[in-house]
Amino acid sequence: MSDSCCGTTSTTVEPADPDRNVSLPVVVIGAGPVGLAAGAHLAERGIDFVILESGDRVAASVARWGHVRVFSPWKYNIDAAARRMLEADGWTWPDPDWLPTGAELIDDYLAPLAKLFGDRVRTDVKVTAISRLGYDRVRTGGREHAPFLLRLSDGTELQARAVIDASGTYLSPNALGASGLPAHGEQTAADLIDHALPDVLGADRHRYEGKRVLVVGAGHSAATTLLALAELDGTPITWAIRAADAGRTYGGGDADALPARGALGTRLHALVTSGRIQLLTGFFTHRVGATGDGVEVISLDPSGREQAVIVDRIVSATGYRPDHAIASELRLDLDPILGSTRALAPLIDPNQHSCGTVPAHGVDELAHPEPGYYAIGVKSYGRAPTFLMATGYEQARSVVAALAGDWEAARDVQLELPETGVCSSNLAEAQEQRVGLATGISGGLLSTPLPLADVSTSGGCCG
Repeated sequence: MSDSCCGTTSTTVEPADPDRNVSLPVVVIGAGPVGLAAGAHLAERGIDFVILESGDRVAASVARWGHVRVFSPWKYNIDAAARRMLEADGWTWPDPDWLPTGAELIDDYLAPLAKLFGDRVRTDVKVTAISRLGYDRVRTGGREHAPFLLRLSDGTELQARAVIDASGTYLSPNALGASGLPAHGEQTAADLIDHALPDVLGADRHRYEGKRVLVVGAGHSAATTLLALAELDGTPITWAIRAADAGRTYGGGDADALPARGALGTRLHALVTSGRIQLLTGFFTHRVGATGDGVEVISLDPSGREQAVIVDRIVSATGYRPDHAIASELRLDLDPILGSTRALAPLIDPNQHSCGTVPAHGVDELAHPEPGYYAIGVKSYGRAPTFLMATGYEQARSVVAALAGDWEAARDVQLELPETGVCSSNLAEAQEQRVGLATGISGGLLSTPLPLADVSTSGGCCG
């Protein structure tokens, strides 16, 4: 029988048994650093869980930038619960002041941690949709007692008492176009466009050496790629940004509380000043098209002024955005600007904060109107580039405490971030003497110091 003028059929859903839900596992989506940290906290709390990773290995997205050295040292990159579990198994943690590469992060930390979880970590498993068993997004009565239903790409389904989405944003990069839309011709030229952090000095070297390369983007991923390209002989480099100057990318230099991050900007500035890198400012990518001499990239700024550059290859380092498609049948309260939760958005707004000034936050700021569903890690930040792993670990701890019913612990959020001055000012320089530039590339990059340059102290994103 129809119960409305629109013909909606009235149905009765048998109430779910709340006690049955307790026996179901918590499903964690993503086996990266934050997803595995959630697993460690769930294990400590005695809560059954399963971690689903869409890649063919643990931390598959991290592996894609395994050649890159992170800005923060090991002491900020290891979750407390994970460390306790690993040490109980005889593991010795790395030098706390060392800046690991993505590959080191996996080999020395994430892979050993995942091994402790055994078959609770499943790779090559892609979640395509999440809903409530017997409930679409509209139905309310008894909803909170219905288990979550996760549909997988192979057609099978799982039920869960709660879902922690730590799937990240690496697989959903922003478009090359300056207005948030793909540039005209971007799809056609896709085979000539790489996304952030290609292995310029390693596996991808043949694609760049001796080629004219355009890097688009003002974040630290762009800076990292530019420094690597500068090591290649006969490789003209153009760097295009929308801003009127690159002060935000250059960052704080010697004053940066993460020395590796400061070194990145200082050296990039020196390369631009010397002419090794040609900087195009006010560049709003609008059109990409093949010509007889290469790929023409045309900028059209808001005033209608055009710029053009012809290159052989493009690196689009324009950032990432969250993909909430799998949760479209859940009740999410998303900030209309960032795509984070509405409560978290003002705390992470990149117009107001750098990664080191983001205040501690946890389950209350991450909660949606859908009880039991939480996006944590970089996905929780939406389009804000102000994320650090340490922030994600505190999110995981708080959310798992709430799932365990320990609301006092869940709301006791504490976070010590690098901008508070706890980093050693000599760290980057000391490490550079051992492996080359202590940020961006795993070794050998710019081992001969470049002259220091005055840099702007304006805040920047965390790359």
